[in-house]
Order: sequence, then structure tokens, then C-alpha cells
Amino acid sequence: MSTSVERNLGVLVDNHLNVSEQCAAVAKKANRLLGCITKGITNRDKVIMPLYSVLVRPHLEYCAQFWSLLYKKDVDRLERVQRRTTKMIKGLGSLPFEERLRELGLFSLE
Repeated sequence: MSTSVERNLGVLVDNHLNVSEQCAAVAKKANRLLGCITKGITNRDKVIMPLYSVLVRPHLEYCAQFWSLLYKKDVDRLERVQRRTTKMIKGLGSLPFEERLRELGLFSLE
């Protein structure tokens, strides 16, 4: 059985209305952007969250109402990007993820 994937308004959807490929593409793009931020800025403690909020987070949230995450693996894939970001903040890396989110005033993508 083959599935065809179509892009409509920037969202990838297969013929079964599965959005796992969209989720994978979004996570890949967000990780690339986060890598550019990490490599391009030496003193990132003060600017990582504003840059994440402006450059990375919008990719993770784009059309989220439409392709609401039905599968745990898709949610985890996107949350991994946010986990990686919150661990970059000095002094927060050892805290549990939920506590890091609270400290930074963020909410789970779930």
C-alpha cells in the first residue's frame, strides 16, 4: 500500500489524513534553526529564549490547530526541540522539563 503526501498551505498531509510527515519536517527545520542559533552566538544565555520564541517556536506551532497531534511519537518529536532549548539555559539544565518550562514562562506544545 502506498501513500501519497500532499502539501497544502504549507502542511504535509497523506491520503489517510496523517500528519506525521509534517511533524517530522517541522522538527527537522526547528532543530536546524536551533543549531544555527547555538553555533552563531557565543554568549547565548540572555538571547536564547527571545531567539527561540521568534525564530523556532512559530515553526512548531504553525497550523497546530489543523494538524493537532494525535500520536504520542509526534508530540515527543516536537517536545524534544523544546527540551533541547530549555537545557541550553545556564542553571536550568538539571531541572525536570516541566520545572524548566515554568521557570521560563513557556508551556508544553502538547
